[in-house]
Amino acid sequence: MELQKIKRLAATVLKTGERNVWMNPDETKRISEALTKEDVRQLITEKLIKKTKTQGHSRGKARILKAKKKKGRKRGYGKRRGTKKTRMDKKAQWISMVRGQRRYLRELREKKSISKEMYTRIYTLIKGGYFKGKRQIELFVKENK
Repeated sequence: MELQKIKRLAATVLKTGERNVWMNPDETKRISEALTKEDVRQLITEKLIKKTKTQGHSRGKARILKAKKKKGRKRGYGKRRGTKKTRMDKKAQWISMVRGQRRYLRELREKKSISKEMYTRIYTLIKGGYFKGKRQIELFVKENK
């Protein structure tokens, strides 16, 4: 039988693509004598036909790029696509905003600018996304003193 047909049979037996089937080039005559799947299985057990590993994609270039970005390279205006807001993750944006507001609120409490009740009230409002920034908290405190 033709080697190409045997290769196809071997691929079905090994459950892989034809390109991942290796046949011993020194034993082509013996391999070409195979007629059935059973014959191919026999050749596989004799290690005349083997399944090769699939070629993977190297992460080398990606690692190099990541290292450069960590150093601060490749972050200029020409590389940016999208606005400042779209480039930053929504959740990360929220976390940084809330942490800043809570830090400011803690400062107010330590300075004794606000009472304990006012602190808890503002804290819950921050959690609910009521304030856009520190300035709004400042105005809220002035109004509700």
